[in-house]
Amino acid sequence: MPSQKMTIASQPLTLDEPMRPRLSEALGVPCAAFDPARVHHIGVVLGEGVGVEVVPVAMRLLDVLGEHGNRRFELHHGGLIGLPAKAQFGTSLSEEVTGFAEELFAKGGAMFCGPGGDRFVYELRRRFNLYCKFTPLEPLPELRAAGSVRPEIAAATDIVAVRENMGGIYQGVWDEEGTPGARVARHRFDYQEADVRRIMGVAFDLAATRRGQVHVVLKPGGIPSISSLWRSCAEEMAAAAGIALAELEIDNAVYQLIADPRQFDVIVSPNMFGDVLADCGSLLLASRGLSYSGNFNDMGHAVYQTGHGAARDIAGKDIANPIGQIFSLGMMLRESFCWPEADAALRAAVRETLRSGIATSDLVMPGHRVVGTAEFGAAVEAKLMSVLADQPL
Repeated sequence: MPSQKMTIASQPLTLDEPMRPRLSEALGVPCAAFDPARVHHIGVVLGEGVGVEVVPVAMRLLDVLGEHGNRRFELHHGGLIGLPAKAQFGTSLSEEVTGFAEELFAKGGAMFCGPGGDRFVYELRRRFNLYCKFTPLEPLPELRAAGSVRPEIAAATDIVAVRENMGGIYQGVWDEEGTPGARVARHRFDYQEADVRRIMGVAFDLAATRRGQVHVVLKPGGIPSISSLWRSCAEEMAAAAGIALAELEIDNAVYQLIADPRQFDVIVSPNMFGDVLADCGSLLLASRGLSYSGNFNDMGHAVYQTGHGAARDIAGKDIANPIGQIFSLGMMLRESFCWPEADAALRAAVRETLRSGIATSDLVMPGHRVVGTAEFGAAVEAKLMSVLADQPL
């Protein structure tokens, strides 16, 4: 498809909510000075399931931002991913999408992705060495009456989960043999010390800009050798960095994350443990529909997605919550395009929408009217226009 061009600006914006710092600075990825001649490239992939409903909501908000300034963005549209891609090409990450991502990253762009099933995310991370995943856990004050976690517990949460993407069980090798009734399934995986030290360095650098504490999540009795490697690297590097270090086993970490999130600042974990923790942590947000993340490498390449998956059971019903996709857009504008003002504007628009008394069905709150995906997106769009009219970019 031909590229779509727009113009977007980058002037200071004063909002009630403070600007969020760039997490990717912990990766050593610099923030380029604003250049009005620079073209920012975004690769848009709708994905499957509810992706085709929530990604367009975010893109309409990008259009609104595009009407208020002088940054130049160019949109590129990718192909099938996940199970639809596997059905057509035999793999959830096709050569077409791989080539699309290569061209995009060569232009200094970032990928904005809807959900993709099967092994899409794991193969994409391995192909582009997207070894670091950041998942912010920052509940909105407007949602303290929603969800299943007590309001005072959710209100105390300010966490960044740092997940290692390149090793562990999700990046192992496997096979199966035997006949029905006597089959044997095997799975082999490992961790390289260099990979452990790399992600630990990111976690400690990030913690140094926050509250100076890191929890490392392991399972010494269950996976002794890998836990020992992670612990020894963590202890050595924490001492050198002057960062407070605590260790939790994964089962206790999941419990503690909900029971007392105030104790956490930065959490660093192996691949599978990080997956479990991020999904569990979305309880603190009131709904999994608010979860979002970014996957990064040291070259500045990044892929932004929600954390809720394809949600195929509700696809096409106009009930999916688009907030996670909206916040992943804000994360992309902040991290990859050094535009925290746009991120703050999007968050302000979402918060104003929730304050106005409407929400999607996963956010049940007294006095709120339940609306669908499209209506909620339209309401956020109207609030964003109002925010930008009062405080232009």
